[in-house]
Amino acid sequence: MDLPTDDPPERADAAANRKRILTAAGRLFAERGPDITMSDVAAAAGVGRGTLYRRYPDVRSVATALLDAHERELQQSLLSGAPPLGPGAPPRERLDAFYAAMVDLLEQHLPLALGAEQGAARFRTGAYSFWRTFVSSLLRESGGDDALVDALLAPLAPEVYQFQRHERGRSTRAIKAALTRLAEVVPDDTTSVPR
Repeated sequence: MDLPTDDPPERADAAANRKRILTAAGRLFAERGPDITMSDVAAAAGVGRGTLYRRYPDVRSVATALLDAHERELQQSLLSGAPPLGPGAPPRERLDAFYAAMVDLLEQHLPLALGAEQGAARFRTGAYSFWRTFVSSLLRESGGDDALVDALLAPLAPEVYQFQRHERGRSTRAIKAALTRLAEVVPDDTTSVPR
């Protein structure tokens, strides 16, 4: 059921421009990484800079819009997907599955993540808030220390992943194995945890 909004429906020409902008920007991010400009995006999309700036104030907002669809898929899996990623598995297994899914997302969309979520900007995204709430709920469910939530999310920062993967030359398998070990800080026997 859709909730009513105050937003007017998108005009057909605006929707077409949005699609052209996002398609062109996606191609630019894939080819050149996060170091692109709004002028690059406008030229590649064949739209005026005014058209681009009306919808997206900066390159980070374009990257965020592109990354959002991929992050929403993962969020939906966390909420209602099959275990261990979705509900029904113990907290440690869910955290491990989340780590593996995030490594896959970063591997496939690293230029977008770098463009959208570097540095302090990462903490202001809706996705980070969602990830934080998810990991916090796992920690509470397991009786673990909720103060660990940001430390458990730190290895998923795009610049950390880029360093591990491209500077240190670690494989996705090695990164996932390290994160599996990190997930072990979450207690797996919730029956012994005082409530």
